[in-house]
Amino acid sequence: MSKAFAFKTSLPPWSSSEPPPIPCNPQFRLTPTTRRHLINSISILISPFFASPKLNDPLSPFALPVSNARGLFQMPPFRLTNRYFLVRAGESEYESLGLINTNPVAKTSVDNGLSEKGKKQTVRAAFDLKEMRACEGNCWIWPSITQRAYQAAEIIAAVNGVNRSHIVPEYSFLDARGLGAYEGKSLDTLSEVYESDSLSPSIKPPPIDDGTPNESVSDVFVRVTQLMSILETQYSEDTVIIVSPDSDNLTVLQAGLTGLDLRRQVVLVTPTFKLRFVDASSIPTYKQPASTVYKCLNPPSCT
Repeated sequence: MSKAFAFKTSLPPWSSSEPPPIPCNPQFRLTPTTRRHLINSISILISPFFASPKLNDPLSPFALPVSNARGLFQMPPFRLTNRYFLVRAGESEYESLGLINTNPVAKTSVDNGLSEKGKKQTVRAAFDLKEMRACEGNCWIWPSITQRAYQAAEIIAAVNGVNRSHIVPEYSFLDARGLGAYEGKSLDTLSEVYESDSLSPSIKPPPIDDGTPNESVSDVFVRVTQLMSILETQYSEDTVIIVSPDSDNLTVLQAGLTGLDLRRQVVLVTPTFKLRFVDASSIPTYKQPASTVYKCLNPPSCT
């Protein structure tokens, strides 16, 4: 048999000196006196937070430090907070056979590692970096996850006394430039790609259906700009050694950092292994063509 329980609550009598409670009646309308009372109550509650903020009080919202934001990274940058060395990984096994290999599926393959010649090239670059005192301060090595680039990073770290924890693999922004239908062709055919690049940075190599991307110079420019945005945000006053599996990433990056026309990045491409220090004075002088200077003053009549 169930029992019913009655709960009795005793409330203190309502004081006549206090405003009457607001009834739960949809037809009820606040009188001017009641509104004034509510407004005064709210102002009393919030006034301690805004009347006299204590900047030294850790619990005060006004004590929070202001973020020193650097803004979006732009090419060419107004300044760089770090110094950069650009290293092309030494010759790969595929390159030793005179073949182009840019398919990202094979980038971690053992066959895509450094050849014997490539290892010697990387050791020379590592000692060049040591001679330049690149890693005397706080030094970070950012290699592509590509097999040959990561192998090169480990050699550089060993020679320069860099802890392995300072090797940060990059998974996509430093992939070798995808050359589409040129995949598997002779390295000699790269001259055709660079000839197109000199006409427009937006021209892509012909596509192919084996998964190899066909990237223009502009596509590579977007990738390396994203990389620099991360590096300039993550580090400050450090040395960063960027290790790329190919030259195109580095030449496009160097052109972007120094304001060189992207159609001219091909003048920075070298057939042999090369270590680069980001230095504006090393960029060859270049006069812009008339097509980039000419402006139509009376469109659509531009004659």
